Amino acid sequence: MPITRRDVLKSSLLTGAAVALDGLIPASAHAALQPLRVAAKGNPLFPGLGLCDPEVKVYNNQVYLYATHDASIRSTNFVMHNWWVWHTTDLVHWELVSVLKPQQTYFRKPSNSCWGTDAASRNGKYYFYFSMGPENIGVVEGPTPAGPWHDPLGHALIPKGSVDTEARDPGILQESDGTSYIVFGTFNYYIARLNEDMISLAEKPRLIHVNNAEGPYGKGKTDDKPFIHRRGDIYYLSWGSYYGMSNSPYGPYDCKGCIIQADRVAPEFRDVSKWQGLNMIPHPGNTKNWLAHDRHGTFFELFGQNYFICNDESQPGTTPYFRDSILSYVRYRKNGEIDPIRINAIGVGQYDARAGIYATDFFRVSGADVEEQPDGSFAVLIQNNGAQLTYPNIRNLQKDSRLHIDGQLLHPQGMMIEVRRGTAKGRELGKIKITKESALKSTHWTIPLRNLKEKDALCLVFHGGTGELATLRRLSFT
Repeated sequence: MPITRRDVLKSSLLTGAAVALDGLIPASAHAALQPLRVAAKGNPLFPGLGLCDPEVKVYNNQVYLYATHDASIRSTNFVMHNWWVWHTTDLVHWELVSVLKPQQTYFRKPSNSCWGTDAASRNGKYYFYFSMGPENIGVVEGPTPAGPWHDPLGHALIPKGSVDTEARDPGILQESDGTSYIVFGTFNYYIARLNEDMISLAEKPRLIHVNNAEGPYGKGKTDDKPFIHRRGDIYYLSWGSYYGMSNSPYGPYDCKGCIIQADRVAPEFRDVSKWQGLNMIPHPGNTKNWLAHDRHGTFFELFGQNYFICNDESQPGTTPYFRDSILSYVRYRKNGEIDPIRINAIGVGQYDARAGIYATDFFRVSGADVEEQPDGSFAVLIQNNGAQLTYPNIRNLQKDSRLHIDGQLLHPQGMMIEVRRGTAKGRELGKIKITKESALKSTHWTIPLRNLKEKDALCLVFHGGTGELATLRRLSFT
């Protein structure tokens, strides 16, 4: 079911948004009761808003972020009055399009415990799953990804006492044929197939076994906020930044460790000195791997690129009870395992020309794919004639610049690279012909570019013979 911008705006439930934002947004923005618009400047996404526990769903190339909302930097415990839905098409420009309050659910009264969420779509309807504190999982449904929402059950979908773990933190796995599962729990995870109506269980929840479990608290213990996604024939169960792999959604899953490692995290995202003396870390044992603390992450794909979004508590103005969210690119190795992610201030969907660009960090791809190289690094494999790579929102460009590409020619007949503005049909800014002879001399190709804007979007278009043309590793500018 195609969703238009008009549908989303018509369905926005922003009455009372001023209270929800707890004084963090100017009063003028509240008075208009219009969707709050934010242009992310990188990571964290919306600093100072308390957006956390992010779950992303992509419907017809429209991105919806379902999230919880820490109420105040002054909180000394988890205080969350509502749930949020944000919308974007480029992962940079976002708007708040819906606020779900506990009064609109079976709970029918205000609460400070609006905890973890997820969402799904089936049969032309949209479903928003939520935790009412640590004890119950509910669901509301609506005609668009942003509602308007109503509670079809009048009671919890998974109530307290259903299983021997806290019934909270739902995650939804949906197969290509529509078959859907809900996974939930704390340290012990349960999974159940949903009926086609998406508001009832088709089976009794089953315990998921995790072999060699590990989490932020050490060996033998996982975490909360489970999530399952599928890539090819492999199912990935993740808990924060740890994950396991299986050939069945029911498991068992073999734990593969943590995707966040200190050497891939920029220094400004791994400084916890601000916590010293605050007595704010709720689990002292977490100091063993603080980088993995309370990540509550989720994976998604958009325009051929893979992403991970999660909580972050590293920046000034955050605490374990007033959190940010960050976005990173994801790389899968040939054996299916996930390469440790990079966390930095640049984020995704935008670039700094002064820092250069990993070729694999494209926003949109056609006729190419990311592939692990023999040395364990990753490159873009240009698979056929007409392949395209798009890098929008590149800032700090100069009008006349040189684009340098580190790559390797694979086709004996050579190839042509065109650089165009925005899309393959955009204005030509430069091009280069790479022959077999020139490729033998150098794997560093330079393309003079003309008439660039200070902030611009580049589309690389590849022309050549039949078959694989080249691999690309990095782009830089002088």
